[in-house]
Order: sequence, then structure tokens, then C-alpha cells
Amino acid sequence: MLDIFRGLKALVRVSHIQIDSTVFRLHYSITVSILIAFSLIVTTRQYVGNPIDCIHTKDIPEDVFNTFCWIHSTFTVAMGKQEPYAQMYLPGVRTSHSEKEKKVYRYYQWVCFCLFFQGILFYIPRWLWRSWEGGKIHALMMDLDVAVCSEIEKKQKKKLMIDYLWENLRYHNWWAYKYYFCEILALINVVGQMFLMNRFFDGAFMMFGFDVISFINSDQEDRIDPMIQIFPRMTKCTFRKYGVSGDEEKHDALCILPLNVVNEKIYVFLWFWFIVLFVLTFLTVIYRIIIIFSPRMRVYLLRMRYRLVRKDAIDTIVRRSKMGDWFLFYMLGENVNSLIFRDVLQDLAHKLNRHDFHHGPGFKGEIQEA
Repeated sequence: MLDIFRGLKALVRVSHIQIDSTVFRLHYSITVSILIAFSLIVTTRQYVGNPIDCIHTKDIPEDVFNTFCWIHSTFTVAMGKQEPYAQMYLPGVRTSHSEKEKKVYRYYQWVCFCLFFQGILFYIPRWLWRSWEGGKIHALMMDLDVAVCSEIEKKQKKKLMIDYLWENLRYHNWWAYKYYFCEILALINVVGQMFLMNRFFDGAFMMFGFDVISFINSDQEDRIDPMIQIFPRMTKCTFRKYGVSGDEEKHDALCILPLNVVNEKIYVFLWFWFIVLFVLTFLTVIYRIIIIFSPRMRVYLLRMRYRLVRKDAIDTIVRRSKMGDWFLFYMLGENVNSLIFRDVLQDLAHKLNRHDFHHGPGFKGEIQEA
């Protein structure tokens, strides 16, 4: 088990080289770790110990009855309109007169696999971006994130970085758009996962968190626990076999599902976590849209983030470059030593002014070119 967790840590560990945003890292690092850890917990409880325990007749061996009910699923019986749900000792456990009254629970065998699959889906945007990014930030850094190299080496590396930025200015838009696509993909994934879990729980998950909050705030005598409705602890199971005379014998049993105590806590947490992820990722996508269409916002963000760089240098660079270049500058600034990054941007701005690179129609005209 420890080896599995070490492997998981190696898979989702965040590199010291930042090539994405903090919100994006929440998807492939924290969320993937949470989902796979939950999957391992459920797997351990499911296959080590007894995930189901049925009270039944002694005519059938206990292991046979438990295994049958686990494989073929258990059920509860829907309440009648005249029966107050909250006042029942065991909600959903009563005599059934019709198959239509039964609500069958089949999900619990698949919870561990579903959680693992969700973890894979959360990692896909990260995998795509790592493939498309191609190590560009790491190559341009040239170990300038630590200012312990000699002055001669530092000057050589700064010159190489400035030469690359100069020669490739205005050619990074497609590279940046690929990252923005991955952020949109992460947003779509969160929304899709909510619908996936809602389908997994027969349409009872979408409002699950709101129902839990309502349950906590309601009066103790009148409230209905939504977690018991989705994750019942006590269910029924019917076992049919042929007796000695050849007639069919029907054996009913009450089954305890201790695994659902774990499942309900997992999915309450996931519901709120996914809502938080959705809100943060949606705001990030709005932020990216503003950056794409507003060069003034790019200037403001670079000024706020990198105060050591002269304002006129930032104005020149944003005016003479495109959105993709701004994204590259921002990522480099996150990784390179702040003093070295200041020198790189100011030298690049000086070079742009001196060579009058790509005459532009002015700051307002650049909004259309961005």
C-alpha cells in the first residue's frame, strides 16, 4: 500500500518549474490525489473485510448469501404517500407488493473503479498541456531560477534568452491558445463529472450538496437524511432457490452495507470540492478571455506582478508583442530569478525601441492585432 501511495505521489507531484496556473494545478495534482486515494480506501474496505452482511435463514451458507446479494445488488422499497419517511425506523425496509416499488442499488460494486476513472479524466488536460508545451519554459530558463552562476555565465544565458524572444516575437499565440484550451477542457471536465455522478446515482446527485445543507439546518424531528436515500445502510435482498420437491423457494434478507458509510462521506466532500473547482476554473476562463482582448490588462498585470521592471519597458513590450508572447513572459517571470527577469525584459524593450521592431499603429491599434 505504501508503494502505491509513493507511485501516486510521483505521478501527481508538482514540478518546481511552473508552466500553468494555480487553479489548473488543483485539477491534476490535488484532485487526482484525492480521487485515487478515495479509490484505494474504498477498494481496501471492499476487498479486505466484509462489504455486506445479510441477516438470513440458516438453510443457505452465509458466504453464499452475502456474495449473491453483493453481486446481484440489493434494494429498498419506496415509501407510500401516507408514510412519513422521517419517522420510520429503517427507511426503505418494508414489505413490497410490486416490483415498481423497489429501488435497486447497483452502484456500490463500481465506486472504486468510478473514482479511479474520474482521476484519469482530471489528469488528461495536464497530460495534453505537457505534450504541447514541449519543455519550452525549462529550455528558456537555463537554470536562471537560481542566481548562483558566475557573471559571465549569467550574461551569456541572458543574451541567449533575449535573442530567442527577439527572433520569435509574435509567434507564440498558438502555443498559448493550446494552454487556454486545456483550461477550458478542465472546466468542461468538472461540469461533465457532476453529470456523470448524477447519472451514476440515478439522478440524485446534482442537488446532493444542497440537500445535505438543508438537512443540517432543518428541525431534527422533521428532517430527512438525503445521504440515507442515496447511500442506504440497510437494504433488502431476495434469494431464490429450488427446494427438495422442485418448487421455487424465496428467501428474503436484510442486508447491512457498512461501505456506504464511507461512500456517503466521500461523495459529500466531492460534491462541494467540484463546486469550488467549477467556480475557480470558470473565473479563470473569464480572466483568460479578458487577457486575450485587452492589452491594457496585460500591461496592468505585468506591472503588478513584476514591480522591478520599469513601466515604460512593460508598455513597449506589450505594445510590440502579442498575447502569446505576454503569456510566455508571465510564465518565465514565475520561474526565473526576479533580477535576471528584470534585466531580460528591459534589455528586450531597449532593443525593440532601438530597432523600431514591427512598426505598430499605436496602443489602440494593437487591440485589434492582439
